Amino acid sequence: MSFRETLAKKYAETYYKKYGDRLTQFSGHVLSIKTTTKTILWIFNVLTVDIVVKPERSKAVIKCRYKAKKWFKMPSFIDVRQGHSVIIQGLKPKKGKESTEVIQILNVRNLTTKVDLIPIDQKIQRVQQRQFIK
Repeated sequence: MSFRETLAKKYAETYYKKYGDRLTQFSGHVLSIKTTTKTILWIFNVLTVDIVVKPERSKAVIKCRYKAKKWFKMPSFIDVRQGHSVIIQGLKPKKGKESTEVIQILNVRNLTTKVDLIPIDQKIQRVQQRQFIK
């Protein structure tokens, strides 16, 4: 293994060790999306996106938040609209925090338009579980 691969592997192991119990992934349809931008002194830009998703085969809804900060340029987000099918990868909140119901978004894959927030090389295929009747 080269130095770059070793470093990437070590970084991934450390990240998983720190956040492994909080990592989550789910798919569903977008119920609502709200985008808020804020500029401080024309230099510092903050983008906040709140998404409410209804997971497949569930009555519950999940609130998710993406927050990006950037100097001089406005951060970007992919085009997501109401009714689009998405896969969201994120972190559950820590136990005992105030915002216990909001998931922090790490990556969003829009299955309707096949666009990623952070590009992934893997192909994602939907798999349905078959019920066997005895």
